[in-house]
Amino acid sequence: MRAFKTFSSHCINELRNTPSTSVWQRNYYEHIIRNDGALNQIRKYIINNPLQWALDRENPVNVRVRQASLQQISWEGA
Repeated sequence: MRAFKTFSSHCINELRNTPSTSVWQRNYYEHIIRNDGALNQIRKYIINNPLQWALDRENPVNVRVRQASLQQISWEGA
């Protein structure tokens, strides 16, 4: 996995002309699928994860909304 991530990061950064830029999400870990139940849980995660992006605090849209809310709170509190 490390070799794949290193190689793909290098290729992506070369195409983007962005040397040494992080491509992979932090805190990624591999998981061994041991049975059908685990496989089905992972399938559900893969299906539902993109839907959760709208609510994710790392989503740039939500960051802008939070910043605007903080500015509004600061303004009203003054």
